[in-house]
Amino acid sequence: MTGSPTNGPGRAPSTNGSARTSANSPGQASFAALRGQLHEAATAFADGPGALEGILLGMVDDVDRAVREPLEIFPVCHHSPASALAMARRLREKQPKVVYLELCEDMAPLLDELRNCRLPVAVQAFASDVDGFPAEWAPLSVVAPITEASAEYQAIAYALDTPGVELVLVDRSSDHVFQWDSRHGERTPQEPPAPADGVPEPEAALHGEAVGVEIGDLRPRFAELEEHLLRHGKVRHWSEWWHQYVEVPLGDSDHEAYRQVMFLVGSLFRRLAPGDGDRVRVDEDRERYMWTRIREHLAAGGADPEDCLYVCGAFHAASRVEEFGVAGSGPFTISPRSATTWQHGLIPSSHTAIEAQFGLAPGSVSIAATQWAKNLKRTRVQPYRLAGQDGAQKPRAAKKAVPAVTAPPQEAAEDRLSGFLRRPPVLDTLDEAELLGWSVDIVRAARRSGYLASTADAIAVFETSILLAGMRDRAKPTPYDFQDAAITCIEKDAVPGRRDVRRLVEIMMGGDRIGRVGYDALPPLARDVHDRLAPLELKLQQRGVQRALLDMDSRPELGACSDVLWMLRRLMPHGAARPIMGERKLGERSIQESWDLALGTHQRALIELGYEGVSIEQVLEQRLRRDAYGPRATTAGVLAAVEDATLYLGGRRLADELGARALEVLAAERTVDGAPEVLRRVRGLLAYYRTAEPVLPPWVESFVKAGYAHYCTLLPTAFTDEDATVGQVAAMLGFLFSMESLALSLGCDRAQLELAVAQSRPTDPERTALLWAAQVQLGALSRAELRERCGELLANPMVVPAYPRYLSGFVHALVPVPGLADVVVEAVSNAFGRLPDPVLLPWLPSLITTLRAGAADLAPVLIREAGRTFPARLAALDTWVPPWREAPEAGAPGGARTRAAGGGSRGAALLFAHPGTLDAVAGLLGCDGTWAAPDGEPAGPAGAVLTARHPATAIAWEALLTGA
Repeated sequence: MTGSPTNGPGRAPSTNGSARTSANSPGQASFAALRGQLHEAATAFADGPGALEGILLGMVDDVDRAVREPLEIFPVCHHSPASALAMARRLREKQPKVVYLELCEDMAPLLDELRNCRLPVAVQAFASDVDGFPAEWAPLSVVAPITEASAEYQAIAYALDTPGVELVLVDRSSDHVFQWDSRHGERTPQEPPAPADGVPEPEAALHGEAVGVEIGDLRPRFAELEEHLLRHGKVRHWSEWWHQYVEVPLGDSDHEAYRQVMFLVGSLFRRLAPGDGDRVRVDEDRERYMWTRIREHLAAGGADPEDCLYVCGAFHAASRVEEFGVAGSGPFTISPRSATTWQHGLIPSSHTAIEAQFGLAPGSVSIAATQWAKNLKRTRVQPYRLAGQDGAQKPRAAKKAVPAVTAPPQEAAEDRLSGFLRRPPVLDTLDEAELLGWSVDIVRAARRSGYLASTADAIAVFETSILLAGMRDRAKPTPYDFQDAAITCIEKDAVPGRRDVRRLVEIMMGGDRIGRVGYDALPPLARDVHDRLAPLELKLQQRGVQRALLDMDSRPELGACSDVLWMLRRLMPHGAARPIMGERKLGERSIQESWDLALGTHQRALIELGYEGVSIEQVLEQRLRRDAYGPRATTAGVLAAVEDATLYLGGRRLADELGARALEVLAAERTVDGAPEVLRRVRGLLAYYRTAEPVLPPWVESFVKAGYAHYCTLLPTAFTDEDATVGQVAAMLGFLFSMESLALSLGCDRAQLELAVAQSRPTDPERTALLWAAQVQLGALSRAELRERCGELLANPMVVPAYPRYLSGFVHALVPVPGLADVVVEAVSNAFGRLPDPVLLPWLPSLITTLRAGAADLAPVLIREAGRTFPARLAALDTWVPPWREAPEAGAPGGARTRAAGGGSRGAALLFAHPGTLDAVAGLLGCDGTWAAPDGEPAGPAGAVLTARHPATAIAWEALLTGA
């Protein structure tokens, strides 16, 4: 931030011309009596004038200065019914022509859209791509929540619906919020209170991680002061103190008394604030910013300050900066905004979200809304409400305009504080009917939530509320007294349901009202989504979950709705669009689908999608490009983007572009961390393109060639790299073996793979077993030799404890060499059959944990192979002989196939005459062996031994062929 404020945070500001007063000035005379009283109080309580007198008299000076400002300052407190009531009353009396409002100046174009919403909502400024701020801050979000019981809404509604009235927002822009506050300036001074039941309400997250901007943050920044006020006020938290000692007394006060009291409270909290230099600097710069904007507007438009109204927080109304007032003289340069592009819109809000973001007590905003309704009914003040707003009453017949009533300036400066501070508190009489209704309603709500409440509990709550109010020196129980009484009398041991009694009271007092942004106020993307989903005939703006049934067979037009829903599932949070039936995969589309939709509940997420583009296709394409071209992009991630582009967007343009990007990322990778995901994605894409396209895309062929060479280069290092897991090495081999035929047809050399395997020297048991499997696949190791090595491992007592790790390696080897499933089953079975119990039993937990941790997804392959190998019935197990223990045929050790030259009299002449078929089948099954030399008969029985051993098959064939 650039600028030249003249007063530092720790330096007392000098007063300008408008602030200078003499002993004989009207302001001094107006508050002379109050100054004398405070001087006497300081002398009595502090044993003489000193620091206390300086604070007390300084507060009077702040009030005097603010009251005498020619531009009328209207101090407010955020979400205060008393402020809103006083604002509505003053606007009808004064009828100002210009309203200056403390709100981010770049949010002005959105305010007219409030008439299309149901309050509470929040005006939001959002930036996903930052320029001028640290990248880790993104996305940037600023929200300003607005409720009906707020003074700023009254000012907005008056200015927008009254002809000839101009509304000017004068607070810093959203960009300056982050320029000045370094990410933490607008945070609440304390952590928001957690719900009593420990479960946060989902509505509390409606604002997300946005920075909150509010008007009138009136809360003591001096912890000892707040503790003192709460203790002597006999209340639990600050919201209850404010309701009891400020809201209720100011509800019946006149305009000047209200202003002076709010000025006094703001000055008190300002002067007793701790010396937080950064926060004080931000506060003072905001005040300089606002007064600078006001003077610029007055100079440009020529408006008379007497016809204007400045609405700001009471904390800022008691400002002492040199720029204060229309006659302020302090120089202040507003820094330029950064190059960040900001998007603006309205998002739904709720009472719970406001309380959570600004650290208010749970239920305080709901109680304020109830108090606002009571004040309107009691005082009969007609509030302002935007025409056409959801829930607005029909306009009444036009009446003659009432002329503005403006109090004379001299009367405006009269001392109203002395009388207000001296006046004893008005003790409201007990409204028994209201309290009795509360007691009955809370018992009814408690019974619905599972509590064993009865009429006796209603009577107890009624009496306890009166007792608590009396103990706290008030005749009429407040909603907070009633809440304490209900918790004491009903919630005895445990909470039977989801909500406790505290939450039930909050709901009963007004509930957590949740706002909604109307269709006309939605961004183009959100409106487009609603239009395209209109054939579903659902109320998509309604909160809650709705079931959508799509039968694309009978209604083909619903196919477009299905496309939108799948893209929303990809873009929006979990639960916004959740498929119940149906799936979408490469090459597969369901003809019937069922969805659970909650777009109304996740309206904020849908609106924020509208900040990124004008259609969901555009947003999805931008996000896929961002994932593919980001600094942390991986080959697996880019391939996932290719798959999503093919699934949701169709066409080949984007998929081919992202596929070429995957090739670039693969060439730059030096690790094998994503090898399993790369293998899975490539297999799926290759299978899809082979069935859906006449030829493979060029990028796929290039990727297979580059991947084959890439993984061959990394294979020897990966076998010895401690950071690479056995699953990743197995995935590399799986890519090489499964893509080998395609890679060789594209010009790759198989010798490169053979050299890579020959150069691999693993020392880990799992990777050693994986290397043996690769050698079997390449023909460098026979299956008989592999069985012999497994037998040697079991015969070596020093190796037996590590045998589970060898088995884990063999299981992982099923990824590149699935034909070894029978060998793995044989290895496991031999271990169980050969190891003695003292060795096997301690060994079993290690085997189970190793297989579960490293090869849980491959266990079904072993189970299927074991099901084919072992007998199906328990009775057959006693006589069952494992296939690997059967005696090999003479002349065919290790399963080698032989035949006698010439075939013999009982041989299969046709098979021996054409051995090519048998060779092809043997090669497909991975069997090794050679044909016997044609010189002489073999040593064993000649002919087809299997046919002689099992003649039933031959006899059946003979009967079938001869017709016998």
